[in-house]
Amino acid sequence: MQTYQKYISKAAVLIEALPYIQQFRGALVVVKFGGSAMEDATCAESALRDIVLMECVGMKPVVVHGGGKAISARLKELNIETRFVNGLRYTCEESIKVVDDVLHNQINRQLVQSIEKFGGQAVGLSGKDVIGAIPMNATDEAGEPADLGFVGEVDTVNVDPILAVTDRNEVPVITPLGTGADGAIFNINADLSACRIAEALAARKLVFLSDVPGILADSQDESSLIKTVCLSDVDRLIEDRTITGGMVPKIRSAVDALQAGTNKVHLVDGRIQHSLLLEIFTDEGVGTQIVKT
Repeated sequence: MQTYQKYISKAAVLIEALPYIQQFRGALVVVKFGGSAMEDATCAESALRDIVLMECVGMKPVVVHGGGKAISARLKELNIETRFVNGLRYTCEESIKVVDDVLHNQINRQLVQSIEKFGGQAVGLSGKDVIGAIPMNATDEAGEPADLGFVGEVDTVNVDPILAVTDRNEVPVITPLGTGADGAIFNINADLSACRIAEALAARKLVFLSDVPGILADSQDESSLIKTVCLSDVDRLIEDRTITGGMVPKIRSAVDALQAGTNKVHLVDGRIQHSLLLEIFTDEGVGTQIVKT
């Protein structure tokens, strides 16, 4: 009997996952791919293998990725100066060409090739063909309107190119870019892009892969992970500074996605091997889920 124990344990894992596989078969799940999940080769392989498995069991994953450190490195290499306005990066005409090139020809292509290497099927999509963008409203430190150049926010989302890919049981991999009414290209925050795409698709789930375990009751104690947060809790958690810094706009966007029809939003630590599968296909999960009630 002991000889088979390790195999019995593996079978138990599959049995635990079965209800979730059945529940989410055919479901659209938007995955925002960033942080170590994108920068670290081991973490990236783990996350992409998870996405391939999701595809294989009948889910419809949609990947939205950021630019990571590759964009900053290329700008530095080309001696293009980066400046900030009240903490927000200004993107000039020269910079947006670099951003477009790195996102599409380097990062997106690598992700698509990796998914295919691990046995999945993927198609790279430029956000320029999916997202209608407008210039981002911003203010300087004095509170006056500020120009961020080609930094935008999402105005509209055309889901047709995305659904054309998922209907073929392939994984769309989307860059966080948008096109303005005049044809100008805008760089858009990848978290915001993922949220708006999830809204437009009315995705069953939106998952953020990043470098934090989730929402922590004590930011210095990873064991204080809050497993479930309701929409009604969000304002209080922001007011008492449980949610701070860059997490605030992420959570605000997640709230918008939930209110627009997405069932759940998950914040998952991409540094944990197979955290995507552990969050979706196990009873306990490994991150924070944000739910409507």
